[in-house]
Amino acid sequence: MRKSQSDKTDEELVSLYRADQNLEWLSTLFLRYAPLVYGVCLKYLRDREDAKDAVMQIHEKLIVSLLDHEVHQFRGWLYVFARNHCLMHLRSLKTKSSQEIPISIVENGLSEHPIEDSVLESDMQRLEKCIAKLGVEQQRCVRLFFLKEQCYKDIAATTGFALSLVRSYIQNGKRNLKLCMERNE
Repeated sequence: MRKSQSDKTDEELVSLYRADQNLEWLSTLFLRYAPLVYGVCLKYLRDREDAKDAVMQIHEKLIVSLLDHEVHQFRGWLYVFARNHCLMHLRSLKTKSSQEIPISIVENGLSEHPIEDSVLESDMQRLEKCIAKLGVEQQRCVRLFFLKEQCYKDIAATTGFALSLVRSYIQNGKRNLKLCMERNE
């Protein structure tokens, strides 16, 4: 008598999927661990909707990845697979947000429409010119805070400035950047 899909071990389902690429095997396997995957995604992404989207993306990626990787303990492998997916997603968001720094720092009122590369490049050039006009202390703190994404405490430790001075340099630098960017539009 044949075992039903739910009675098969993880390793059996992986082997069956790799043998005939039947998505029913993969779905049965994935459904066992969907709550685990959702929990991992929620832990890293900290947003329920993003976590749900990530679970679906991970399921789709498994179709190919299980064929490419030799998996001996599916649960542990899936945990690492889900974690890596989330970390890559966060990394891509971080890269995108760092490209938007000129707009967010100086709040120059650009529309919410997609930004062309040439506009972004000219904003970056204007921003660099404006940063160069700041005092040395402000320049250093602004660069560490906005471009290197360091917190006030880390900047104080790096520069040797008092925490209150770091706050002041960043706030005044932000204000000065905004004014400079508005003048140079």
